[in-house]
Amino acid sequence: MAVANTRGIWLQPNGGTCTRTDCHPHRPLKLVLLGAPGIGKGTQADMISDEFKSCPLSTGDVFRAAKGADDGRLGPAMQKAINAMKQGLLVSDEIVVALVEERARCLNCGYGFMLDGFPRTVDQAKALDDIFDKLGIELDAVLNYTLDKEEVIKRLSGRRTCRACKKTHHLVFDPPRKEGVCDACGGELFQRDDDQPEAIRQRLQVYEESTRPLEEYYAAKGLLININADGTPEEVFEKTREKLTTV
Repeated sequence: MAVANTRGIWLQPNGGTCTRTDCHPHRPLKLVLLGAPGIGKGTQADMISDEFKSCPLSTGDVFRAAKGADDGRLGPAMQKAINAMKQGLLVSDEIVVALVEERARCLNCGYGFMLDGFPRTVDQAKALDDIFDKLGIELDAVLNYTLDKEEVIKRLSGRRTCRACKKTHHLVFDPPRKEGVCDACGGELFQRDDDQPEAIRQRLQVYEESTRPLEEYYAAKGLLININADGTPEEVFEKTREKLTTV
């Protein structure tokens, strides 16, 4: 997939030139995705990318890629972020904003983009507005995926991870062929501590406290589009497609 091949550019600061060759969309969509952990934003991002060609840009992907990268390839902002995490400190808004700004070429992508994982606070959203102003970019919409809290807990608490290969299964949506055994390698499946219901409730509380003002911020700008994430990924995408055709 062309999008997958160019994600490496997003993972490195100013790390090359986009080589996508698939057809350009009639109108490149520039989006921000919001939604609680486990709500399915990543799946929707992939489906939006297939349909509308926008590039999914996840700050989580950048942090995960940085763990195995050479220090010299991280860029100044990511190096600061890694140093903070090694000291057990929170990564400041200033550092995260700089991390995104280092990757400005991806925000200028002719295919459009979907930011996932950033912004997380109103201060980050205002900083993103400043970046957009410098680049001459106008955001088209903010897709806010919503779901009942207990349903989110059900989705996440049913997840099981292989101790050996780290593949994940779900007891309801993707059950292993043999209980407690990974389909891919035969390793033992276990429930991670952060997939325990109480831990999930705490994560959702933190998310709601930080994101509720963000929803209000984008609603005031006329950019917020709420999408009910109940249903299969395909059903949720049908709702997403319908909303995006009106943007």
